[in-house]
Amino acid sequence: MAVNDIYVETFGLTRDGLMLIGKMTEEMGEVASAYLKLHGRARGADGDAEALRRDFEDELADLLGFLAVLAETEGVDLAEAFARKWGKYL
Repeated sequence: MAVNDIYVETFGLTRDGLMLIGKMTEEMGEVASAYLKLHGRARGADGDAEALRRDFEDELADLLGFLAVLAETEGVDLAEAFARKWGKYL
């Protein structure tokens, strides 16, 4: 949450569900772009393999971060929700 506090303050944003959903949507697009480059299916795929991998990992981290902040903002225990939803299939 501290990193998101810095982000919100730096850009003068109001942290609410709408902002967080918007950021998650943006980050998902960046994950998709990084994935396509990593796997040779987009412009920029000819870059350094390690850099492409790192970019993909970084974008996943951004998406996860905004998801975690949304969950905390809405009072959702992600570990419990994940165990309940996915765990029922085990």
